[in-house]
Amino acid sequence: MKVFGIAGFKNAGKTTLVVELVREFRARGLRVGTIKHAHHEFDIDHPGKDSFLHREAGAEEVIVASRRRWAHIRELNIAREPTLADLLKRLGDLDIVLVEGYKHGDHPKLELRRPGVAAPGLAGDGSGVVAIVSAAEIPDAPVPVLPREDIAGIADFVWQHAALVN
Repeated sequence: MKVFGIAGFKNAGKTTLVVELVREFRARGLRVGTIKHAHHEFDIDHPGKDSFLHREAGAEEVIVASRRRWAHIRELNIAREPTLADLLKRLGDLDIVLVEGYKHGDHPKLELRRPGVAAPGLAGDGSGVVAIVSAAEIPDAPVPVLPREDIAGIADFVWQHAALVN
């Protein structure tokens, strides 16, 4: 399984790029998975739903299943946050996994920069960034800069680079 990340700071457009790359890879017939890192507490349950009530009552793990999909919710309580490697082990048979976030992980990744959004750069600091995606030119960039509008070109770059390291 190939693993490739999309990193950047808040409001850089990471989710939009991940969605576009998922669509592009699916159009190429690939099996695609994603992992999204959240820095804050999040919930996929909603108050009043059965699975929420199960967790609220004290269940440490809840599985919701139907014939179309299933979801596994595990309360970590005081356990450590799972690493990216831990999460990758839980995935099925996929061709590529796109990882949104985990900007400090050692997996290869694109750094997404949005013109007009002030944020420090990640490329060149040992973060695993192998290219920058931007709608603007970046003079003296320490890695290649890929044009933001060229989704097919970005997908080609990701696939070729992931094949070299995974």
